[in-house]
Amino acid sequence: MDSAPDHSKDATRQLARLIIASRFEDLPESVRHEAKRTLLNWVGCAIGGSGHKTVNNAIAALLPFCGPGQASLFGRREHVDILHASLLNGISSHVFDFDDTHAATAIHPAAPVAPAILALAEHQPISGRDFINALVVGIETECRIGKAVTPSHYEAGWHITGTVGVFGSAAAAGRLLGLSEQQMCWALALAAAQPVGLQEMFGSMTKSFHPGQAAQNGLTAALLASKGFTSSEQPLEAKRGWFDVMSTKPNYSALTEESWEILNNSYKPFACGLVVHPVIDGCLQLRNAHRLTPDAIDRVDADVNPRVMMLTGIKEPASGLEGKFSVYHAAAVALVEGAAGERQFSDEAVRAQATAELRRRIFPSVDSAIGKVQARVTITLKNAKRLVAFVEHAVGSVKKPMSDAAIEQKVFGLADGILPSDQIRHVVDLCGRADQLDDAGEIARRSAKA
Repeated sequence: MDSAPDHSKDATRQLARLIIASRFEDLPESVRHEAKRTLLNWVGCAIGGSGHKTVNNAIAALLPFCGPGQASLFGRREHVDILHASLLNGISSHVFDFDDTHAATAIHPAAPVAPAILALAEHQPISGRDFINALVVGIETECRIGKAVTPSHYEAGWHITGTVGVFGSAAAAGRLLGLSEQQMCWALALAAAQPVGLQEMFGSMTKSFHPGQAAQNGLTAALLASKGFTSSEQPLEAKRGWFDVMSTKPNYSALTEESWEILNNSYKPFACGLVVHPVIDGCLQLRNAHRLTPDAIDRVDADVNPRVMMLTGIKEPASGLEGKFSVYHAAAVALVEGAAGERQFSDEAVRAQATAELRRRIFPSVDSAIGKVQARVTITLKNAKRLVAFVEHAVGSVKKPMSDAAIEQKVFGLADGILPSDQIRHVVDLCGRADQLDDAGEIARRSAKA
């Protein structure tokens, strides 16, 4: 998206103008490539989470009220209307907390955007080029709005992936629907009227509901706007608009600055909140370097950023979902099992005796000098020897990104046992050449069970 002058009094219209002017031809090759990495990572997470009890419960509750089978559910056989597909696939993709993350804002960019436009791509013909452009537009929109309200919005307790993700979904869907500038303003306004997501819900099934509902709400906003459903002309910048209601000091220049926020997207090697990844990385480094076993460890001290304890301070998680928000469990399971994938954050892993015992010997300490992406891990052995690892940038971060091959391997691991290996390979191939497809809906169709 190109830059434009910043005038806070006209912020919504400026943003709408940028969205509708976006073209695939104007995307740098690096941006196109990152969009395909983002798509592949999201598809793997959606398939992988498809059998989780969170998804099962949501489908059991809503399937009796779903409309005609217009769109696929990833990793499953059911087909539902596009609005429910957006919701349910969004839940599925986020339930493992294994999806992409924009570190500067803590937004999970694909979770609200991809399910909406993939559902739309099954309902009407959409080329791969248009699809990739819309994915980028959605991610740029939500991340720019997210940057404009960071950090006050998150610090107030909002779950930014839900509250801001709705704008990404509306922008991406609206671009595919061919909205005019006026209609896009209305779509953004309708999105602004539907914030969803509180940090209080972290550790429960509702956390993954947030991006799913944002996907559905954004698609709804675009569909309504396409039929002339009017709304505020200044939903973002008005005195009682979204920015002033949802933040204390909005930075309007973030909306139109020259940058590609998708290039700052990152992909998780660990299936939990990004804030504890440096701790996990440090534990794994020391475990592997010194061939540690739990019975040799006396205690583990972790110096962490204040946000770690704010978000992941659950000492004794009762479920796998709570384990994702427990720095105690994250450190312990990494040391016990030598991994921190989705299986390490299952209900069974949380209850495992060796991990539960080691959790009680994990001692995190807040240090304001430790950055958000840093951690210092000190392991004291029973022989009194001390081992120290300082993590400046965790594996999977923008500074130490996962390779294309590593993301593919992650997808195969997530989809294993859900789809046949040849089907997974075909899905990986489709994502890798998404911008060359005549029908982007094929990605969704091939990601469902036959």
